[in-house]
Amino acid sequence: MAKQQGINLKQATPAGQKETYLQKYILLRKHNVKVAVRKAKMNKSCYLFLAPFAIIFTLFYIFPVVASIFFSFTYYNILEPPRFIGLNNYISLLLEDEIFLIGIKNTLIIALVTGPLGYIMSFIFAWLINELPRWVRSIAIVVFYAPSIAGNCFVIFSVFFRGDAYGYVNAFLMNTGIIDNPILWLTNPKYMLPICMLVILWMSLGAGFLSFVAGLQGVDPALFEAGCIDGIRNRWQELWFITLPSMKPMLMFGAVMTITTSFGVCDVTMALCGYPSTDYAARTIVTHLFDYGFSRFEMGYACAIATILFLMMILCNKAIQSLLRRVGT
Repeated sequence: MAKQQGINLKQATPAGQKETYLQKYILLRKHNVKVAVRKAKMNKSCYLFLAPFAIIFTLFYIFPVVASIFFSFTYYNILEPPRFIGLNNYISLLLEDEIFLIGIKNTLIIALVTGPLGYIMSFIFAWLINELPRWVRSIAIVVFYAPSIAGNCFVIFSVFFRGDAYGYVNAFLMNTGIIDNPILWLTNPKYMLPICMLVILWMSLGAGFLSFVAGLQGVDPALFEAGCIDGIRNRWQELWFITLPSMKPMLMFGAVMTITTSFGVCDVTMALCGYPSTDYAARTIVTHLFDYGFSRFEMGYACAIATILFLMMILCNKAIQSLLRRVGT
């Protein structure tokens, strides 16, 4: 089809005139749009059934994103009408706001550590649990998924890492003679971020865990028999050439959930380390957004923070998509 289209484009070119690649691309895109419109007219009833979801999705997802991007170029404090100020919010964020830069650094550290580690651990646990008997597998799934649906149960870690001798960690270390005095785990900037990452990792194991279990259960057993005939000899080859390519949609879903969890960290750091935390050691982008949006009501500035976070998540999502395309190759 593409080759035939290329021939048509050459025939439409006047003699002696050389079309550029951009012109050919624009003509091809116009042709594809016309074909898409023609197909849409042929399937009006299908789009009629999709209309309620499309309207709700547009109102509650697409419109808020567009509105946030618009307000990011304004000064807006809720009480006064928005006033367009151009790129001033972004300039202030990137060149003047040192706390925001700390938030970016902490968010990237959390995302780079807990994201890949939680994603890999979720898949490994799902892969191992998939080999268990059915009733044991059901219990294991509940155990691993429970932290994701337990709400604010992570607050229990504030008891474990309590800064006096009554904290479980301090009591254990003092009883074993490792330390003499209690450590202020959640107020000392040296320990705050590692503890938060430990809690986030514990909570994130269930984000894509269920999708991995479902994907492993959905792999056709006949593929393993065919792979054995084609020369696959061990479990690692089965995993790379059969299992992973067969569950790419689940892998993508797990990656999106991991990105959302790792970049959207806010509740854990605020509950464990306070708001604001000591020396902003546990400050994240979302915490900074919460500060300006709900404490100071500088909505234009908060929308600029949200837009930068949105772009970071989109870029990370594109990078993960490019990596997942290589699975099984």
